[in-house]
Amino acid sequence: MQKITKEDLLNSGAHFGHVSSKTDPNFKDYVISQKNGIDIINLDHTLEGLEKAVKFITSTVEKNGEILFVGTKKHAKDVIQQEADRCGMFYVVERWLGGTLTNFSTIKKSIKRLHSLEKEGSSVFEDLTKKEVLQLNREKIKLSDQHRGIKDMKRLPSMIVIVDGKTESIAIKEAQKLEIPIVCIVDSNTDPRLCTHPIPANDDSIRTIQLLVTEIANAIIEVAQKNAKAEEVEKQSDSKKEA
Repeated sequence: MQKITKEDLLNSGAHFGHVSSKTDPNFKDYVISQKNGIDIINLDHTLEGLEKAVKFITSTVEKNGEILFVGTKKHAKDVIQQEADRCGMFYVVERWLGGTLTNFSTIKKSIKRLHSLEKEGSSVFEDLTKKEVLQLNREKIKLSDQHRGIKDMKRLPSMIVIVDGKTESIAIKEAQKLEIPIVCIVDSNTDPRLCTHPIPANDDSIRTIQLLVTEIANAIIEVAQKNAKAEEVEKQSDSKKEA
């Protein structure tokens, strides 16, 4: 897998932080300088944070762990959905529903309701008036929007990957409460201590988000492919023994 370089990060604008007056005190170690009142993030720390995060994600997926990607801000939505789909993991790109993690049993009931409404020839629609059918269809659309990235998630994720710790503060609090590890792209206005594995970078740049999230997705795909090959070899070995 081709590694991201410092030049890649520079070209994406990953080094541009927020105005210095908004710098979180705990982020200062990641700032190398200021330019025109803007924090300049030390990209050596970005690469280091990314490497540590990828190693942790890799070890999690190797143990069949599941990842939840979270990015509800406009700049992150499309990238998060695209890359989570590509690597076969779950995602949240609409508004974070309070209790998605901490009250997962209720979320599962809501998802179960969605599945029943989506099922072809569902008995839910039997003997209903046109008005009642219309109401159920509206409910289905609403639930589909809310749960589309997690409707096949049967258990709590092994870890979450977040774009913008400031925007996704509720998701972070829920993960912390349940001691779910957090990988997070954090900008200079955010406390990096909120995350288990912070990646300091410009979280307002679509190009930066794309670069970093794609790297994470690639690592997950690589592990999944290795796991699949190992399973295939094991099956072939078992078949030979039986023969």
